[in-house]
Amino acid sequence: MTGKTAVVTGAGSGLGRRIARALLGSGHRVALAGRRAEALRETANGDANALVVPVDVAEPGAVEGLFAAVRDQWGRLDLLVNNAGVSAGGTVADLSVEDWRRTVDTNLTGMFLCAQQAVRLMRDQDPQGGRIINNGSISAHVPRPASVAYTATKHAVTGLTRSISLDGRAWNVACGQIDIGNAATEMTGPMASGVPQADGHLAAEPTFDAGHVADAVLYMAALPLDANVQFLTITATTMPFIGRG
Repeated sequence: MTGKTAVVTGAGSGLGRRIARALLGSGHRVALAGRRAEALRETANGDANALVVPVDVAEPGAVEGLFAAVRDQWGRLDLLVNNAGVSAGGTVADLSVEDWRRTVDTNLTGMFLCAQQAVRLMRDQDPQGGRIINNGSISAHVPRPASVAYTATKHAVTGLTRSISLDGRAWNVACGQIDIGNAATEMTGPMASGVPQADGHLAAEPTFDAGHVADAVLYMAALPLDANVQFLTITATTMPFIGRG
């Protein structure tokens, strides 16, 4: 994979940071996209193959600028890891419209905007083609309590993935989705002390090393474009997913 180019959104922390560093370690040139420039520089850690591009993926003009920077810097794009996302807690009865829109703008519209710009670049470059990997989440399958906005967007990401996969065939663009459950990051830290379950009680949940997620992305990214992992689910073995509820 040496010399291939990639964009990773949400690269300033958590899974995005782990994935971006794994891609850099495998020889990719990686554009690190996210809202916090300092956090992106920490991810880059001085790597000459990292390009720091502060961006809000919910802003169309900013997303256009991100992919223009990649085109100007490297001339092509081989991989987009569509990872940026936010989570707003709330039931269907009490979630604010503002929190709903913020979640949809980032988790769904942001993924669409990045995918659109990536596909256009992959379509127009020579040789043509590339790969997109969308971060779906276990919530693309089943919800947690009080997660209506997050769950709705992650279910929608599955439809986005399928549509990109179909449309992308015309331009040699492959698209797959990775659904992740309880990878150990800053976000999943509270799981050790207990999180709400479907029956109303609190329970501690197991996590697993986020490095395994990065390894899974590397596997998906290393495939030739005539092969695709359409959906990959990776979880802590004993998390309450199979049989949830």
